[in-house]
This record gives sequence, C-alpha cells and structure tokens, in this order.
Amino acid sequence: MSLQSRLESLKTRHASLDTKITEEDHRPRPDPETLSRLKLEKLRLKEEMSRIKGADT
Repeated sequence: MSLQSRLESLKTRHASLDTKITEEDHRPRPDPETLSRLKLEKLRLKEEMSRIKGADT
C-alpha cells in the first residue's frame, strides 16, 4: 500500500470516527467511556496522518 493510499484510508476512518463522536455526543445520555475511546482513536489516526505527511515531503 502506498503512502498516499494509506493516508486516504486514514482520512476516511478519521471522518467516520468524527461522525460517530457527533452521534454519541447528541444522544440523550452519551456514554463518556465511548466518547473517550472514540476521541483517543481519532487522535491516534491524526498523529499517524501527520507522520505520513512528514515522511511524504
């Protein structure tokens, strides 16, 4: 898998997590553990995307 395709895959997963976070946050009683887990995963993906962008330049 090329770096560019890996980056696109990460961007897609990042956007999906953003949607899930928004959905959970707008529930009548959001689960703080679920929100925390989703946000941590989103941050991990963002860091990986930054590393790939740095390696790509």
